[in-house]
Amino acid sequence: MNDSVRHERILELLRESPFASARNLSERLSVSVATVRRDIDKLDEQGRARKVYGGISAIDGAIAHGVFARTYVESSDIAIAAKEAIAAEAATMVQEGDAVIVHGGSTCFRLGERIARRTIRLCTNSMPLAAMLGESGTCALTVAGGELHREPRILHGAPAAPFYASKFFLSAQGVSERGLLESHPLLVDAAGRFAESADRIVALIDSSKFAVGARQLSLPWSRIDTLITDDGLADEHREMVEGKGVDIRIVRTRAGEA
Repeated sequence: MNDSVRHERILELLRESPFASARNLSERLSVSVATVRRDIDKLDEQGRARKVYGGISAIDGAIAHGVFARTYVESSDIAIAAKEAIAAEAATMVQEGDAVIVHGGSTCFRLGERIARRTIRLCTNSMPLAAMLGESGTCALTVAGGELHREPRILHGAPAAPFYASKFFLSAQGVSERGLLESHPLLVDAAGRFAESADRIVALIDSSKFAVGARQLSLPWSRIDTLITDDGLADEHREMVEGKGVDIRIVRTRAGEA
């Protein structure tokens, strides 16, 4: 298999799943990891895919099995009332003196706004949140290291000094019987790393996410301690989450009160 054939095969695989590790590609293509890394470098140089930590990713906002990962800006304008109510509830779980991790995403950003001036230690990989906290927050801020990925607007890649937290707050692109789902591989990798450093994991998921699928499992329900969602949640979805042993908090929205 020559270089051009391998490159096309790698791009085909990225259309099936937006991320592939160098080791997995080595096995799929029956070539050495060193050869795969050269292929990754070439595809990155050509702008046909993106070299990321541990492998290669489809260009920003990848499509996997027909599921489109909305950009950060697009997501920010969806389900605003629900996200505000969810963030307000999440903020009640943060106590003075806490150390917390807040993941990227628009709902998590709203949580960050609400706790920006608390006497807490906050770690985030979200560039929009870090910029806001640096400008107008007073909490102690730790920013995750790595390269800037302008979509989904996070820093990712470089190992950082351990940050141990009482709670890790995150959202997701979609939800299924398996757990929280993402299409963007960097969000999946970052969620797994942060989850290892927190005593409790809190998912901030508006009810519309239960109608959205995505190929990659971010975190299974067995890792989630608490789900905060809104009153648009269908009974079948509430029963599914409760059946997983997850503590669920349902907040009222303006739409729900009407």
